[in-house]
Amino acid sequence: MTRVLVVDDSAVVRQALSGILGRAGMQVESASDPILAHEKMRRARPDVIVLDVEMPRMDGLTFLRMVMREDPLPVVICSGLAAAGTDVALAALEEGAVEIVAKPRLGVKDFLEDSARRVVHAVRAAAQARIRARAPRPSTRAEPAPALAPRLLRETTHKVVVVGASTGGTEAIRELLQAMPPDAPGIAIVQHMPEVFTAQFARRLDAICRIEVKEAEPDDRLAPGRALIARGNHHLVVRRSGAAYRVDVEEGPPVSLHRPSVDVLFRSAARSAGPNAVGVLLTGMGDDGAEGLLALREAGAHTIAQDEATSVVFGMPREAIARGAAREVLPLPRIPQALLRWAA
Repeated sequence: MTRVLVVDDSAVVRQALSGILGRAGMQVESASDPILAHEKMRRARPDVIVLDVEMPRMDGLTFLRMVMREDPLPVVICSGLAAAGTDVALAALEEGAVEIVAKPRLGVKDFLEDSARRVVHAVRAAAQARIRARAPRPSTRAEPAPALAPRLLRETTHKVVVVGASTGGTEAIRELLQAMPPDAPGIAIVQHMPEVFTAQFARRLDAICRIEVKEAEPDDRLAPGRALIARGNHHLVVRRSGAAYRVDVEEGPPVSLHRPSVDVLFRSAARSAGPNAVGVLLTGMGDDGAEGLLALREAGAHTIAQDEATSVVFGMPREAIARGAAREVLPLPRIPQALLRWAA
């Protein structure tokens, strides 16, 4: 049985989360602040912590750093939707948290009950996560990857890269994009993430990468040197527009239990780009993207899945590999060069 420790100064949130996770068969304890949580952890180590970021006596980010230093274990951030809370929650992902569950300032109990499936999915994914010692983050941008070789007719034959990720994916995407040279092919990305977080996630990446990174908007062009992040709660679709590729942002129903869905992105790239596409499926729980990656391979695209050793959760890549969807299975550090090689 998965043991969960909920750390939140709101009694309403603690009660709601305890009920949701308890009904899902988990053993739940709670604490009103990180000091009490730390005392409870000394008596019984949880499998997962669900952590607020704004609390008295010690903020969630400081507590997260302490946990990762003393005894690393999976942490799900349960953050408010205000701009400051969004920024701190994304910083928590950089410090080692594996998932985010968004909560509003008002109507929290009803919101969490309505989002019960998302909450349970996030905690179950975290329970499967491999938590490793944090490597020091570079203070400056990484050395640039080799530029792509010049080609004739680049505007009509350029490649597009489509990337899908879920649990653990924010840091995998950061590593991937930081390795991209300024003339990297256009990249479209689905990362399972609540709606209010994707724009800030894109801005944080844009500040540390050589390519432009932005949240996708309708009719954005997938141009060389640009990465588009799917907007939370919206599907991202690639379409051909003359000699170029553009994207549509659609509401539509969830697919593979997700919106945005990796399957939707990958299938659209298979239809629109076929052999001019490169598909990359990264860490995540479940099977979203597995059928889409297979559709890409069958359309002549080159397809890559992240290997088990470097995945925080191997579920999505494993499902794709089992379906024969991946032409290559690679550790994360080798994926940037592989996709650039196939995009040249």
